[in-house]
Amino acid sequence: QVQLVESGGGSVQPGGSLRLSCATSGSIFGQNMMSWYRQEAPGKLRYLVASITDGGKIVYGESVKGRFTISRDNAKNMVHLQMNSLKPEDTAIYYCKFQSLMDMSTSWGQGTQVTVSS
Repeated sequence: QVQLVESGGGSVQPGGSLRLSCATSGSIFGQNMMSWYRQEAPGKLRYLVASITDGGKIVYGESVKGRFTISRDNAKNMVHLQMNSLKPEDTAIYYCKFQSLMDMSTSWGQGTQVTVSS
């Protein structure tokens, strides 16, 4: 079982920046993928923001391309999301997700709120 803890959320004005971090612990081995998803409100769908494999393959959601950057530190088992040029529509709960590419098991963090408002 993998445990995930997000940090770095908060409130920012449009055009501002935030950096989210996700610390992982537990049984992390083999090929895997770390992702950030966001959800406008509890109960609504979660949408992919960005993902990165342990080998460094990256995918971004269309709405964040060119503004957000995902990175990971495999030695520290952490993944980060640098968010620049934030817009009000980026307001959401951001979740970190771990997925093993060996057995496809997944784990989610508890989420961190990001609010973009003037």
